[in-house]
Amino acid sequence: MFINQRLTRSSLNKVPAITAYFWVLKLLTTAMGEATSDYLVHHLNPYLAVGLGFMGFVVAFVWQWHAPRYIAPIYWFVVLMVAIFGTMVADSMHVALGVPYYLSSTVFAVVLAVVFRTWYKTEKTVSIHRIDTKRRELFYWAAVLATFAMGTATGDMTATTLHLGYLPSGLLFLALFVLTGVAYVLGFNTIWVFWVAYVLTRPLGASFADWTAKPPSMTGLGYGDGVVSAVLGIALIVGVVYLSISQRDVQQD
Repeated sequence: MFINQRLTRSSLNKVPAITAYFWVLKLLTTAMGEATSDYLVHHLNPYLAVGLGFMGFVVAFVWQWHAPRYIAPIYWFVVLMVAIFGTMVADSMHVALGVPYYLSSTVFAVVLAVVFRTWYKTEKTVSIHRIDTKRRELFYWAAVLATFAMGTATGDMTATTLHLGYLPSGLLFLALFVLTGVAYVLGFNTIWVFWVAYVLTRPLGASFADWTAKPPSMTGLGYGDGVVSAVLGIALIVGVVYLSISQRDVQQD
């Protein structure tokens, strides 16, 4: 009973408003997560890299969990760590365990469906506008982690398994992302349109990050994961600082 009361206790809203700023920062985190994950795995012991990614995710989540409300630097730090660790999880299933990308994409899709079904049965909504209880916050971040892992596997599947290459894959997901905007304008259910778009941002950002970072032999431009990660990190910091000062993404009660 005590645990249940703690999970359902109300707090201030813990998520930002869904604006153009949100989608820009989301794409920056997905792209940076891909480049940073690849850089760490290839420049450190892979097991150490995954361990660091997991610890970073835990620290970020605990910080967000104890935050009294939405605070831009904390929230986007969690999203970035989810991007890095989620990428490592999806890549590890393929590289270390030999799981095909189409299978891991399917597995993560099932996990995401289970999260949504449980969330809806428990809360009667999967709304992303009011995350104001601890239980909703758990469902929200479980869904976010599943979308990142699923999006990573899907993006790698189109680029490598289907042999599209990184740029064509990025353009494919860009077209699908634009279609979600069209669906929103046409009046489709905004919550589900949001989550479809959220899933698509992961392979969209990752595909363009890989295209700029990977060598020409892998259909990339060859700038390197470290350089791409650093440039995206600077852009992300600038965006988060701007939102922290302007409060343009803070939802009004």
